[in-house]
Amino acid sequence: MVNINLRATYALLTNTVKEKSDPQMWQATIYTLFPNMFPGPLGQSIAGKAMEQGIWKLNAVNIRDFAMDKHKTVDDTSYGGGTGMVMRPDVIHSALSAHAQPGTKLIYASPKGKPLTQSMIRSWLADYPNGIGILCGRYEGVDQRVLDQWHETHGLEDISIGDYVLSGGELAALVILDACVRLLPGVLEKPDATTIESFELDLLEYPQYTKPQIWNKTVVPDVLLSGDHKSIAAWRLNEAETITQNRRPDLWQRYEANQKPVKK
Repeated sequence: MVNINLRATYALLTNTVKEKSDPQMWQATIYTLFPNMFPGPLGQSIAGKAMEQGIWKLNAVNIRDFAMDKHKTVDDTSYGGGTGMVMRPDVIHSALSAHAQPGTKLIYASPKGKPLTQSMIRSWLADYPNGIGILCGRYEGVDQRVLDQWHETHGLEDISIGDYVLSGGELAALVILDACVRLLPGVLEKPDATTIESFELDLLEYPQYTKPQIWNKTVVPDVLLSGDHKSIAAWRLNEAETITQNRRPDLWQRYEANQKPVKK
């Protein structure tokens, strides 16, 4: 059961979230061995239109350009043995040093990192208005020494998009960028809609319905046709709670812990 204050919060959250009043060009810098992978799908749809409108820009930095020998070597064998290659610290350091900008969030896309969350995305956009830099590893990853140094000097943070392994960090970077860009001021026609999506209140989103009203002998829930906005908000929150409790008990525990009792 949810207290009245929380139901009101869910229904009125869009009125409490403020967008930045002074939007500026937000830049994403991607450090990669495969710059042609960018912007990729981000050049289409919402993110692509936002790029055309000058809301954000992308700089794909080719790490290989900073190799120090004629063969453009960016990796070498692993000390201690192993089957894979490791990206060299001197090459990575040179690439980061040449392009890292003040006021940007610096990330290393890694399965060993902190799990990406919606609250992280929002905090990065608020705390780092100039943009984001994402280092994409390949092979067995990046030499730990350069990661440690950039963590200490520039706040580099390891971030994971899930408990699985990809061939490299580029696909993870695209995921992170899409999550960021869609929240930039001016990108979405109805930015308030993002405040009631999954994860915004530690809840998964409620079910959505559209026309036709009757399809395959199933009908849209009556409450959504009632025009009673208070009842609709209560129904949506109840559905979101039920879905979250059944599918994501970890989120449900956090949601319950954050509930505040109604003041009498």
